[in-house]
Amino acid sequence: MRVLLGSGGFGNEERRAFFRSEMRSFFGDDVKRILFIPYALHDHQAYLEALHKRGFDAGYELIGIDACADPVQAVEEAEAIFVGGGNTFRLTHDLQRFGLIEPIKRRVGQGMPYMGASAGTNVACPTMQTTNDMPIVMPQSFETLGLIPFQINSHYYHGQVWVREGDEFIEHFGETRAERIAEYHEMNSLKVLGLHEGTFLLREKDQYELLGGDASLFCAGCPEELLHPGSDLAAVLTA
Repeated sequence: MRVLLGSGGFGNEERRAFFRSEMRSFFGDDVKRILFIPYALHDHQAYLEALHKRGFDAGYELIGIDACADPVQAVEEAEAIFVGGGNTFRLTHDLQRFGLIEPIKRRVGQGMPYMGASAGTNVACPTMQTTNDMPIVMPQSFETLGLIPFQINSHYYHGQVWVREGDEFIEHFGETRAERIAEYHEMNSLKVLGLHEGTFLLREKDQYELLGGDASLFCAGCPEELLHPGSDLAAVLTA
C-alpha cells in the first residue's frame, strides 16, 4: 500500500515547491495521469483550474472525476488518485453518494498510489471524526477509507489561537486542537496523529515516515508526544 497524506498549509512558494517535490517523488515517472477528486469544494472545475495555476499538479495530467461518465469505473481504471482538501463532511458525503469508498479502498490495497491533502487526508482514516470542518451536509456515516489504522487531525497546531486586531494580538478563548482531540478520546479509542502544517505522512507498505515537519501523537489517557522526521513511526502508530 502506498499513501501520501498532506496536512495542508502549502500557502507560500517554499511550501508549494516542497509539495511538488514530494508529489513527484511519490508518483514517479511511470504515472502520467492522476484521477483528481474535487468533492470537498463546491466548484469542481474552478478547483481543478486553481491546482494547475498554482502548480499543484507537479507536471502531471490531472483528470477531474467529473469528466468521467462513471465515477466508479474511473476509479477502477485510474493509475493513481489525488483527493483534494476542503470540507470533509461534503467530501465524505459525495464519496459515499457515488459509491466510491469500497472501490478506492480496494484499488489502494492492490497498490494504486493514493495522495490526499487536508480533507483528502482526513478521509484516508478509519473515520472522519477528527476533522476540523463545519458539518454543512450529513454523510451516510462517519466511516471513510481506512487506508491507515489511526486518525489524523490535519492543520494541527500547538497551543491557543491569537487573533490580530490592528497592531495587537488578542487571545481567542475557543478550544485548542489538543482539547478537541481529548474530547474525541472521551468517546473513542483510536490514536490521533496531529499533522502539523506543511507536513506529509508517507505510508509504504507497513512503514510510516514524516516528511517536512513534525506531528503530535495523542493516545487516550496519555500526554501529547511530539514526533519528528526520522522517528520510528510504525512502532508508535500501529502498536
